Amino acid sequence: MTQFVDWDLAISTAGTISKAGPRVSFDEAAEVVGDLRQLTDEAAGHVIATTGLSGTTTAHPPVRVVDRADWAAANLRGLRDVMTPLMERALAGKEPGTFTQQVGSRLTGVQAGTVLGYLSGKVLGQYEVFSGEPGNLLLVAPNIVEVERKLGARPRDFRLWVCLHEVTHRTQFTAVPWLRQYFLDQVSEFVDASRVDTEQLADRLRHAMESLADAVRSPDSRASVLDLVQTPAQRKVVDRLTALMTLLEGHADYIMDAVGPQVVPSVEEIRSKFNRRRETTNPVERVIRKLLGIDAKMRQYAEGNKFVTALVDRVGMDGFNRVWESAETLPQLTEITDPDAWLRRVHGAEI
Repeated sequence: MTQFVDWDLAISTAGTISKAGPRVSFDEAAEVVGDLRQLTDEAAGHVIATTGLSGTTTAHPPVRVVDRADWAAANLRGLRDVMTPLMERALAGKEPGTFTQQVGSRLTGVQAGTVLGYLSGKVLGQYEVFSGEPGNLLLVAPNIVEVERKLGARPRDFRLWVCLHEVTHRTQFTAVPWLRQYFLDQVSEFVDASRVDTEQLADRLRHAMESLADAVRSPDSRASVLDLVQTPAQRKVVDRLTALMTLLEGHADYIMDAVGPQVVPSVEEIRSKFNRRRETTNPVERVIRKLLGIDAKMRQYAEGNKFVTALVDRVGMDGFNRVWESAETLPQLTEITDPDAWLRRVHGAEI
């Protein structure tokens, strides 16, 4: 089976595109790495106490403190491991044409690497679910140092604050045994719903990657990643994934603040400065962020946080945690902005 993305080329391209991080001495770099590892362990206890999600079902590997190129490579390898068998299943028995075999995979590899190389300078951390079970918790040290300096934040407070967010994501996936497979099933269903032949699928994948790469190179690009979504069945999957990701991001955003100043003394100052930073990107950045879905991600933080806050205020954390019982208790997309609808559906006469 011919690969549709030259993953090795994508990884090397991302490494070339990734910008160098802030200047730090060897000793400073070692201190940051040590801090982030120690603060990840510290954050785990606070997350368990605040979320009530203590029943982790699998042991998790140590946090990986990485640079920008390593983050991009880890994500590309994870995507490769998940997407390759899905593509092979979707296209079983269908032979790709000459263009796909000789040119298409390299072109798409360069485009995918360009996108991940750009994103590598924006991400503070991530729980990477595609890498296997359990997933990997990644903290991007250069970006954390760069942002804490720009904000003028206390380094220990800011680093712990970031760790709280990312450890919450790890806890979501390790304490809720069905969640990772549900997420992967949605990705699989999206691919299965494409119903196209090899050339069409290759063209669509190349077009999506080209749209993203154009956005990185040219702020005037009118490309849209939504071009990838073609069928009604795929749109339904996207709605479910959007609802899930909004819940996960909002929950993590809520928890990183809910631990309070007794854990992160300057949490209110950090949140205020961080939110202002989110809102003050330059025009070129705004276009790229929109096309890459980063603006949508920011809305997920805000809308998801409001959803979680409303439910915890109404029924407490234990009542909110019913959201993790099964796929049926996850919020529907329309319920994200109407938490009372979720309460009526899940809690019913109890409220």
